[in-house]
Amino acid sequence: MNGSLRVGSLFGIPFFINVSWFFVLALVTLNLGGGLAAQFPWLGVQAWGLGLVSGLLLFGSVLLHELGHSFAAKQQGIGVNSITLFLFGGLASLEAEAKTPAGAFWIAVAGPLVSLALFGLLTVVANSGLVVGPMAAIASLLAYINLVLAIFNMIPGLPLDGGNVLKAAVWKITGNRYRGIRWASRMGQLIGWSAISLGALSILGVSNVGSFWTLIIGWFLLQNAGQSAQSATIQEALSGLTAADAVLENSPIISADSTLRELADVAVISRGDDQWRRFLVQDGQAKLVGTIQLEALQTLPSSQWPDYPVRDFLQPMAEEIQVQADQPLLEVMGQLEKQGVQALAVTHANGTLVGLLEKAQIVNLLRQKARSQPA
Repeated sequence: MNGSLRVGSLFGIPFFINVSWFFVLALVTLNLGGGLAAQFPWLGVQAWGLGLVSGLLLFGSVLLHELGHSFAAKQQGIGVNSITLFLFGGLASLEAEAKTPAGAFWIAVAGPLVSLALFGLLTVVANSGLVVGPMAAIASLLAYINLVLAIFNMIPGLPLDGGNVLKAAVWKITGNRYRGIRWASRMGQLIGWSAISLGALSILGVSNVGSFWTLIIGWFLLQNAGQSAQSATIQEALSGLTAADAVLENSPIISADSTLRELADVAVISRGDDQWRRFLVQDGQAKLVGTIQLEALQTLPSSQWPDYPVRDFLQPMAEEIQVQADQPLLEVMGQLEKQGVQALAVTHANGTLVGLLEKAQIVNLLRQKARSQPA
């Protein structure tokens, strides 16, 4: 994970800290330490130590918030890739989305519910007499911050938890997951622009509402909401399509019984479209048996090409770069990204070769979908 350090695992979930977290921890420590020093002058340098402890407890609260999302996802059989603490809080990365609106709702509200529970617990501790002086002040402050965290996260715009609640609600009403994402993304963009405007006006001295941090948070919301909207558009365009729908019409395929001469002829003919350097090889039953690189032609004089079959130069085809023809195209996109490849071989369940699927062809499908949409 770029810019993040893995610091271990929590309940089997990899736990990362982004480098930006250290910057925020330093600011929080100085701020809270200064507040404690002003409130309790007799603390001296201990105030800064307590400020650091307070900052760590604050991020501990954020971590528990993300664990709330994670446990709710696990209850639905959804794996959790990681939890990361960064500049603006935390992020639980899930392996998949919830399958129902209700599932999406409970995953979204689980984090704020944890924050509200921490608010209640810390409020009781702060007022119970069990802790006094600086410790009571820290407990009271953390209680307040957890309340703010819960309320702020319920603002109805992505990427906030409230945005995911709105997404679940629209999904439930319309029956369309992607429409829910688009609505919540637009709200997130609206909120982001509003925050940026307030922050900018505050910096210019026009308004007393907002600050530099309001502008930064607005920018963060705007960027992430825009990405969510774009992702939803792509997912909706590809929904219902399978790997077979994206297979190249003139896939580079050659029979294992063909000669190297025939391979060279096919390669020359195909140059008008694409400079294929590798061909998929099928047997007499049209089943995928491997691949052959055009470099094989360089191992023999051209005069001997008619004497050697393609099967003598076969290279194995790794299973991880093959997909089933009926596999959803959205899953195929994820596989392409995860494995860092540009193309996959598409076969039927019985091993019969369908053709080659390239990432570029998926992009072409998206463009065709976009052109076919009414203005």
